[in-house]
Amino acid sequence: MAFLRLALAQMNPTVGDLSGNADKIVRFIKQAKKDRADIAVFPELALTGYPPEDLILKPRFIADNLSGINRISRHVSGITAVIGFIDSGKDGEIYNSAALISDGRIIDIYHKVLLPNYGVFDEMRYFSPGKRAPVYALRDIKFGINICEDIWHARGPAKLQSDCGAEVIININASPYETGKPEARRVLLQRRAAENSLVIAYLNTVGGQDELVFDGLSIVYDHTGCLIAQAKPFQEELLVVDIDIEKTRKYRSLEKDLHLPKKPKPGLLTCEVTIPSAKPPARTLMRKNSFSGMLIKEEEIYRALMLGTSDYIAKNGFKGAVIGLSGGVDSSLVAAVAADAIGSENVTGVFMPSRYTSRASREDAVSLADNLGIDMIEIPIWPLLQQYRKAFRDIFRGLPEDITEENLQARIRGNLLMALSNKLGWIVLTTGNKSEMSVGYATLYGDMAGGFAVIKDVPKTLVYNICRWRNLRGGGTVIPKRVLTKEPTAELRPNQKDSDSLPPYEVLDPILKAYIEDEMGFCEILKLGHDPETVKKVIGMVDRSEYKRRQSPPGVKITGRAFGRDWRFPITNRYRSF
Repeated sequence: MAFLRLALAQMNPTVGDLSGNADKIVRFIKQAKKDRADIAVFPELALTGYPPEDLILKPRFIADNLSGINRISRHVSGITAVIGFIDSGKDGEIYNSAALISDGRIIDIYHKVLLPNYGVFDEMRYFSPGKRAPVYALRDIKFGINICEDIWHARGPAKLQSDCGAEVIININASPYETGKPEARRVLLQRRAAENSLVIAYLNTVGGQDELVFDGLSIVYDHTGCLIAQAKPFQEELLVVDIDIEKTRKYRSLEKDLHLPKKPKPGLLTCEVTIPSAKPPARTLMRKNSFSGMLIKEEEIYRALMLGTSDYIAKNGFKGAVIGLSGGVDSSLVAAVAADAIGSENVTGVFMPSRYTSRASREDAVSLADNLGIDMIEIPIWPLLQQYRKAFRDIFRGLPEDITEENLQARIRGNLLMALSNKLGWIVLTTGNKSEMSVGYATLYGDMAGGFAVIKDVPKTLVYNICRWRNLRGGGTVIPKRVLTKEPTAELRPNQKDSDSLPPYEVLDPILKAYIEDEMGFCEILKLGHDPETVKKVIGMVDRSEYKRRQSPPGVKITGRAFGRDWRFPITNRYRSF
């Protein structure tokens, strides 16, 4: 029986850690050999980490990366490996590449053909497109290699490789997570496998890198688009899968005339490259491949927030995290994510009451800290606020109290948290959500002060849904029930409520999604049934708040359009869409 055993290394690299990433690759290669795999496969830019951004503009970085792939090659014996790295052309071109390695040497290098230049991707800034789509022969089995975007297009390299005899496509990726994207990938890969009558082995990286989280979920489909195997989400794994090539060949011989031809991308060249290989070790087809279940939306997002937070903290060398606990829903969710991500012993909450802080807020903050098992410090801010007022007494004489005094409270809290960060090596995790960041309902150098914004891309209504899911996950109620039922308030003045300044979140969030993520204009949003004055108010608040967002810390991207890499609007901007 002809079958191919792939070991898909769903690994978590660190951008710029060339030696650490190389060591991890070598360890996975050794494990793949123990599992008697034919080919060990590694993600897109596994050696450099993704995205390396302007590190690519440093000649030394490119040279070190090339030295690294050559060092790894010496460890590849008795197995073939496909490894993502950066290649350099004779005329100085730079390529997003996959090295095909066997018997201690690089046999061939595939260059990514289709370079994404939308959303978080900026590959045309750095890379030249490839012009070849080779087919590789390992014994009597033919396969193609391509990279990420190459598989998303029906007329891309996979089509040409299929027409030239490829029975398997190995597609390596660094595909960032966003809600709905795992299912979109599944549908696309099923279609691409079925229309080309071949097996697609899709390998994704995993881990957090600044705002981006890579969810893994590597997956293999057979020649009819049926699922063969799937790796776990949000964690490293070596997914070993056996592919029955005989089934694919029989199917293709019977069904070859049923698929409508699609001309491949013009200008692509192809060739066949033979991989020298020894006789495979004695083995039998595995009875069962691995499958992981899909997650519900709230758990999927929570896992993304955990991974993004834990990797940001660990990869940047922080000792722990500190969070301002208010007794509200946002700080409660951030604290829960942090405790689950890095361990409750590494998280400290700080409760900073003023004269406007309610007893319920204190009780809920204490209850949350107890439920999570995190330490909590209490530092009253009222004495400090009085000192600020004294300093401004002459300058502000005769002027009424307003948002200035409210913002002073937030900034005192920010100063206290940053002092703890400086002295104790903790990172400050901010607690603002996407709804607040969208309309500027946040204080610069106050509640926006910190190193990482865990729920920056999570709308307020979704914050509540995720908190409810977390309480149902097991282990008893973590987030106090009252936190999920009391009306949101910043408690910066007597009887303050968020609804004093904003539309109800059930109204606000759909308008924000339409304007920010769906790129609808004023008239289009009105067709959804929203009040014209409310829509005009919300759009105006979003547009005027760009200067705040530009100064905010990075945070985990979970929606189709997050503030940061996805959103590049001018601060000085007089255009209004109403």
